Amino acid sequence: MDLLTFKLILVLALFLLSLTIAAYSTWAERKVASIMQDRIGPNRAGPFGLLQPLADGGKFFFKEDFTPANAEKFLFVLGPALVMFISLITGAVIPWGKTLNFGGVSYDLQVANIDVGVLFIIGMASIGVYGIMIGGWASNNKYSLLGAIRASSQMISYELAMGLALLSIIMMTGSLDLKEITESQTTGKLWGFIPWVSGLNWNIFYQPIAFLVFFVAALAETNRHPFDLPECESELVTGYSTEYSSMKLGLYMFGEYVNMFISNAFMVVLFFGGYNYPGIEWVTQHWGENMAGILSIVAFLSKTVIGILIFMWIRWTLPRFRYDQLMHLGWKTLIPMALVNLLITGAVILAFGN
Repeated sequence: MDLLTFKLILVLALFLLSLTIAAYSTWAERKVASIMQDRIGPNRAGPFGLLQPLADGGKFFFKEDFTPANAEKFLFVLGPALVMFISLITGAVIPWGKTLNFGGVSYDLQVANIDVGVLFIIGMASIGVYGIMIGGWASNNKYSLLGAIRASSQMISYELAMGLALLSIIMMTGSLDLKEITESQTTGKLWGFIPWVSGLNWNIFYQPIAFLVFFVAALAETNRHPFDLPECESELVTGYSTEYSSMKLGLYMFGEYVNMFISNAFMVVLFFGGYNYPGIEWVTQHWGENMAGILSIVAFLSKTVIGILIFMWIRWTLPRFRYDQLMHLGWKTLIPMALVNLLITGAVILAFGN
């Protein structure tokens, strides 16, 4: 198998995986809500309601595709398409597993191994706000415009805190390459004296404050509760997506769930060792490269799914912030926390080295 064929298969697998997880995240969201609220949840379409996402997808395709008469028609279509495109393309630089060996050749489970993977994801996330802003403005609806303005100000504010949290990780690892950041968490001083737990040298143990800031900022960047002010039903009638119907509305909803999936995958790479798991080097030596690679994919996706479930748990636990509380938390709490953590990290590195 040549490299191009492997990459094409990997792209297709990643595309299908992202859509599948996004679809079944909607099912999981309803199940988590039903458990917390002592309800049943989806149980009609298939066993345990597992066919509910397919039913929802079919409904989106067959609903009337309505476009407001005074809308900017090209931009009205571009908005949701841009959100979905940006959500999917960010997964290209994430290392989803260690390596697989075919015909004596080792292949990285990463579509694009670029030296600035961190900047690529942050840059794409920054562009993603344009999809919401364009959709809200092109709808020619005041609710939509207010939601788009809220989204842009919210995402720009929390990107600053997220970037400062990322700087601490970059200073520790000395790299913007997500593969190198993952590999740096395989072995280290924390667990280095115990051979079996190689792969447990996660950055969360060294940078808990950076993780806390990044986690809260990720909730805001993905418009998840309690930061869903751009689309809150009680004030803005779903905000920037008010005028959307059919699959264009479906793209906005799918884009949000794909964003949640990719955000958690990014956090796994930065703070939870990526595809590393306890004993990964031992498995590689005794069971072979392919077995270690398959287990690394399972470990990565397991960590990511746990993160998604925590996002859902938070949605059905915390009340929505007021807008002034949202801005106060971003500018007066998270950014100072990230700056202090950055200074402490720099002082420790200067004094003791990496």
